[in-house]
Amino acid sequence: MRMAVLLSGTGRTLDNLHDRIADGTMQGSIEVVVANVVDALGLKKAKKYGYPVHYASTDDEINSILQDYDIELVLLAGFLKLYHPPEHLKHNVLNIHPALIPSFCGDGFYGIHVHRIVKKKGVKVSGCTVHFANEKYDEGPIVVQKSVPVYDEDSPDDIAERVFGAECEAYPEAINLVHDKGIESYWK
Repeated sequence: MRMAVLLSGTGRTLDNLHDRIADGTMQGSIEVVVANVVDALGLKKAKKYGYPVHYASTDDEINSILQDYDIELVLLAGFLKLYHPPEHLKHNVLNIHPALIPSFCGDGFYGIHVHRIVKKKGVKVSGCTVHFANEKYDEGPIVVQKSVPVYDEDSPDDIAERVFGAECEAYPEAINLVHDKGIESYWK
């Protein structure tokens, strides 16, 4: 499956996906990496890995780039804006969210903000969700969820680290499932 990675930040998720493809534990190929932040560290990493890299600030610009690479699956990897794909890709966008949807999700729930709220609410389990994206934040069909414990002594950073470890397993697993089952099977 020909994949594009959209990111806004450091590219930690890109690092994981790149490593999983390289070690043969994840199917597919990353054809292009696009950032909506001009100086995103993730673009520098992508260039080092040998991927074509682009900066694009609008959905139209992103969609034009994706068309040039004949993309089949779009991977949101810390992409901090609501993305509107072209019609032919509207069911082909995966996202990873740092909580167990339907909890702690929606507009404004990203990164460390999620883990601060998890800590404040005193929940005992958190985790991550890989889901197909739609026109609303964190509402598309769920592909994989992984849970992690939350301990009383945890800081938000401790929770974030544990959840990211789960993300590193969940995203490749979800991509492999989508590759094996087909995108359409999740939208029935």
